[in-house]
Amino acid sequence: MDFISFIKDKILQISLMIFSIITIEIFLICYPYGIFMRIYIPVIILGIYFITIFLEYFKKRNYYQSIYETLDELQEKYLITELISTPNFSEGKILKEIMEEVDKSMIENVNKYKYLTEDYKDYIEMWIHEIKIPIASR
Repeated sequence: MDFISFIKDKILQISLMIFSIITIEIFLICYPYGIFMRIYIPVIILGIYFITIFLEYFKKRNYYQSIYETLDELQEKYLITELISTPNFSEGKILKEIMEEVDKSMIENVNKYKYLTEDYKDYIEMWIHEIKIPIASR
């Protein structure tokens, strides 16, 4: 996850924030506030907003980077859901739940084919045993 793609995902929020600040500035024109207040209010709003954007970016980047690092170290990639921690943001929780569900489905599918193979093996062994009996009686 790079910062540019993260900002592109947030472009609507940033646009709405800028629109809100412009609207606030238009309303402040009607009141006799000094230039300090007209600059201070948008700077504080934008500053707090961008701090939260940066914190969100670093939190998500660190989490996804840890997933990639764990995945690179694994030989059996399907074990990733057992090794990653549950994140503290909603997108990550949803992603982890989806990965766990996919992993569970894959294990069920593998077990189904394992049981089919065992049944086929039992059938062949029984068939061989049944064929041996007439041949041995001659």
